[in-house]
Amino acid sequence: MKATDRRKALLVCCVTMMLGVLTTGTARIFAQPPAAPAPVTQPSAGKIIVADVIINISNSSGPPRISVQQIQGMLKTRSGGEYSPEVVEEDTRTLYATRQYANIAVDRKTEADGRVTVYFYVREFPGKVERIIYNGARHLGKDKDLEELTGLRPGTPCNPVANRMACAAIVRKLNEDGRPFASCDLIKGALPGDTEIIFNINEGDKVCVRYIIFRGNTFVSAGRLKSIITTSGKFLGVFRFTGTYVPAVVDNDVTKLQEYYRSFGYLDVRIARELSYDPNGRDVDVTYVVEEGQRYRLATTPSVQGLRYLAPEQLAQLCKVKQGDTYDEAKLKADCTRMKDYIGYLGRDARAEPQVVFQKESPGVVVVNYMVEEKPPARVGNYVIVGNERTKDHVILRQIPLYPGQVLEYPALRQAEKNLARLGIFESSPDGSERPTVSVLNPNMDSDLKDILVQVKETNTGSLMFGVGVNSDAGLTGSIVLNERNFDITRPPESWDDLLSGNAFRGAGQEFRLEAMPGTLVQRYTATFREPFLFDSPYSLTTTGYYFQRDYNEYLEGRTGGSVSIGRKLNQYWSASVGVRVENVNVSEVPVGAPADYVNVQGDHFQVGFKGTTTRDTTDSYLRPTEGSKLSVSFEEIVGGSSFPLFNVDYSKYFTTTERGDGSGRQVLVFHSLVGIAGDNTPVWERFFAGGFRSLRGFAFRGVGPSENGYELGGDFMFLNSLEYQIPVKANDQIYMVTFIDSGTVEPEAFSMKDYRVSAGIGIRFTVPMLGPVPIALDLGFPIVKGPGDQEQVFSFWLGFTR
Repeated sequence: MKATDRRKALLVCCVTMMLGVLTTGTARIFAQPPAAPAPVTQPSAGKIIVADVIINISNSSGPPRISVQQIQGMLKTRSGGEYSPEVVEEDTRTLYATRQYANIAVDRKTEADGRVTVYFYVREFPGKVERIIYNGARHLGKDKDLEELTGLRPGTPCNPVANRMACAAIVRKLNEDGRPFASCDLIKGALPGDTEIIFNINEGDKVCVRYIIFRGNTFVSAGRLKSIITTSGKFLGVFRFTGTYVPAVVDNDVTKLQEYYRSFGYLDVRIARELSYDPNGRDVDVTYVVEEGQRYRLATTPSVQGLRYLAPEQLAQLCKVKQGDTYDEAKLKADCTRMKDYIGYLGRDARAEPQVVFQKESPGVVVVNYMVEEKPPARVGNYVIVGNERTKDHVILRQIPLYPGQVLEYPALRQAEKNLARLGIFESSPDGSERPTVSVLNPNMDSDLKDILVQVKETNTGSLMFGVGVNSDAGLTGSIVLNERNFDITRPPESWDDLLSGNAFRGAGQEFRLEAMPGTLVQRYTATFREPFLFDSPYSLTTTGYYFQRDYNEYLEGRTGGSVSIGRKLNQYWSASVGVRVENVNVSEVPVGAPADYVNVQGDHFQVGFKGTTTRDTTDSYLRPTEGSKLSVSFEEIVGGSSFPLFNVDYSKYFTTTERGDGSGRQVLVFHSLVGIAGDNTPVWERFFAGGFRSLRGFAFRGVGPSENGYELGGDFMFLNSLEYQIPVKANDQIYMVTFIDSGTVEPEAFSMKDYRVSAGIGIRFTVPMLGPVPIALDLGFPIVKGPGDQEQVFSFWLGFTR
C-alpha cells in the first residue's frame, strides 16, 4: 500500500472513531477494519511542531484561582502537536470566555531544532465580588434567575467588561418581555478592584401592540400578511394577554415581509414600520408601510449552465418555468430540485442554484440561469449510525432505500430523512432545525465509494393522552390513550433499573396502543400492536383486541373480539391489506314491539370475517386535502351463525378552484361517493344506515333507510354522494366555511334506488394541526327530498379535544 493510501485509510478510520466517541449517542460502524493499523507518519515538510507550552499567571491579590494544569486542559495547543496561529487565537478566546482574566498575551520562541515554544501570559482580575445588588428588578425573577441572566455570582472576580455585558443583558431581557423603555446603569463594578456590583434598573412600563396596520399592499390582504409576521395585536384590540411589543421582533418582521414579497417577484419592494403610541405610553399601533414596486417577469426561459457530464437539453426538459412567467422563487427552486434529483439518480452529487441577472435596458424583467455543478458518480460504501441508544440498527437501516455497493442515488438520502422523521421516534422540529440527517460522510474524498452517516436523536416515544369530545352522532365521550411508538415486544426488563430507565420494551420501531373511550352512548376499549416491517420485510402486521358497546335507539349492541391484518405499501400511491376478525356480537335490550329483525337476533352471535382492502391515495395533505384523490375498495366475507358478504367502495376527489397570489387561501371543491353492498342474509348489526355528520347531513344519525313502526332496519345497499365547497375565511387557512349538497339512499335490495334523498346546507370548520383534521365542525343541513319514515336533524356538530 502506498503512503498516500495509508494516510487516507487512517483518516477515514480516525473520523469514524471520533464520531463514535464525541456524540452523545452510540455509534455503530458497518465496515470491515483494516488488516493492520496504518503506521503513524511524521508531519510533512513546512509544518511547525510545538516543543512546549508555558503558562505564566499573575495575580496581584494572591495565588492563582485556576491552576496551570487546568489552563493547559482548556488549550488545544499542545506539546508535540502542530503549531497553528489560528488555534492559538482560539485558545486565547477560550481563556477570555472564562471571565477570569484581565489580559492575555501570547508569544513564541523558535528553538534550535526548528520547533517552537508557546508562551501564554495571563493576568487575573484582582479581588472577588462580595455582593451584587439589582436595584429596581421587580419583574426579572429571583436571585437564581438573575445569576443565570447575567452570569455574575458572588465569589467570582470583578470583571468590568462582564459587568457591562450583564447590564446590556438585563436591558435586552426587559425589551424581550415587552418593556422597550427599560434602562440599566452600572453604579459600581466598573473598576477591576471593586468588590461590590450595583445595578440601577428602570424597567419601564410593559407596552402592548394594540393594532397592526398595513398600508400600500395590493398583492395579498392584510390578514395574509399578518399570518407571516410574528408580532400580534391585543385580542380584539382590548385585552392585554396577547400582543406584547418587542422592538427586535417588529424589526425582524420587516425582514420577513421583504423576503416574502421578493420570493414572489417583487424584487424592488421596500417596507418600513411606523409606531404610534397611545398617550398613556402603554399601547402602540404598528403600521407596516409597503411599497411593492413592480412584479418582475422572466425575460427568457432559464438556461442550464455549468454542466460537465450531461447535455443541457437533458435537464432543460425537466424545467417548468418559462419565458414570461412571473418570478417565483418556489418554482425556480422546484426546477433546481428536479435537476438535482435527475443527476442524483445517476449516482452523481450535484448543486443547482438559480442565478438572477437584472436587465438595465428592460425594467421589470430578469434573466434567470440555472447554475449546475456535477460530481463524478459514486457507490454506497458503509453506514455509520450515530445517536441510537435504544433503537436497533435495523429499524433505521430499513428506512434507507440504499444498500452497500449500489449506485449512490442522492435523492434517496432526502427520502431516507423523511422516512426517519415520519417514524415519530426521533427529534424532528417543525422548522427543520432538529431532525434526522442522512449524508455522505466524506463528500469531498477522492473515492468512488462513499460512506453514509446517519445522525439521529431519540425523542420521548411514549405518551399518555386525555381527551373529551362531543358530537351529534355519539354523544359525550372521554378518551384515555397510552401509546408507545418505539415498542419492542421481545425486550422485557432485565432489572428494575432497566424498567425505570425506559429501556425495557423499547427499540424495535413497533407500536403499542391502549385506548379507553367511555361515553354516554358509546364505549370502546382497545389494545393494538403493530409491526410496520414484519421480519424486516415490506409487510406490516397489526393485531387488535377490543370491546365495543353502543346504545342505539333500537337496541344495545356489544362486541368483543380481535383482528389480525397484514398490509403492504405497493408504491407511492397504492397499498393493500388482508385480515381476519373474530368476534362475539351481543344484542340486548330490544324494546317490546320491535320488528322481528331485532327480536329474532337477541343474544350472542359468533362470527368470523375475512377481509381484503386496496387503497390509492394521491392527496396532498392529511389535515385538509386540496388536490388529488383517495379510493378505498374492500370486500369481506363473514361466516358464523350467518354467512354473508360486505362490499364497500369509498372515493373522494379534491379540486382547487382558486387561490391567493402566494398559493394560500385555496378554495376547494370536494366530491365524495360511498357505495356499500351486503348479502341477503346480513343481520341487522352489519347492515347499512345513513344520516348524521359524516353521512347525509340534515337527517338524524341512522335516520335514513328502511323502517318499520318507527324502527330503523338498515339496508343491504347504500349509495351516498356529497358535493362540498370549502372557502377559507382566515389568512392561516385554519378556519373555513363550507357549503354542501348531500344525497343518497339506503335500500333493502342491492342496486335499488326507490327513495333518493337530497339535502343542502352550510357549515364551518376549525382545524388545529395537533388535534387532527376535524376537531371542531358545525353544520346546518336542510332536507330537500325525503323518504318515508326519515328522521330529520338540522344541526349536526363534532367537537374533539385532546391533551
